[in-house]
Amino acid sequence: MISRPSSALRAAQSRPALMTGGQAVWETLARLGVTHVFGYPGGAILPTYDALPGARVTHVLARHEQSAAHMADGFARATGRVGVAMATSGPGATNLVTGIATAMMDGSPIVCITGQVSSHLLGSDAFQEVDITGITMPITKHNYLVTDPARIGRRLRRHSALRPPAGRARCSSTSPRTRSKRPAAWTGTSWRRDPRA
Repeated sequence: MISRPSSALRAAQSRPALMTGGQAVWETLARLGVTHVFGYPGGAILPTYDALPGARVTHVLARHEQSAAHMADGFARATGRVGVAMATSGPGATNLVTGIATAMMDGSPIVCITGQVSSHLLGSDAFQEVDITGITMPITKHNYLVTDPARIGRRLRRHSALRPPAGRARCSSTSPRTRSKRPAAWTGTSWRRDPRA
């Protein structure tokens, strides 16, 4: 006789898994088929890097953020798949600009993910705050400032460069530091903010 799971067990299994915004970045990239991310860690992106152990994505440590952008561009050219670069806020993010512009001019599909200062500091000229979405707008196809951890996966999935077939799209996505630490719920198809956070 086959036993059926109890109603408590079924309810526990149907609950969405809680993940931080940083975990959501790595999980979404893996689900979208990204195999390599080129990056250089720094203050505002550290909550995302804290979630790296156990991720199904290989991180290649660059020696400079500009190198990370060019490595993502080279990866896209060599493999035909999207290249992903990651950097922190402020000068780390601005160091990606030359690589983003190169990819844009040559039609390489890359996605750049940067950290950002905490949400309550946006627009206050805080330490290492820079309007990277404004700076990169002329050289990107899509450009987002994600302020809700539940929207991180959705924004990454909307990048046409990450959707098969890989197109000639470039994008920049920024997530405030506080959002990379807050939990969000993975329902199997979408993320939603944890009301307890």
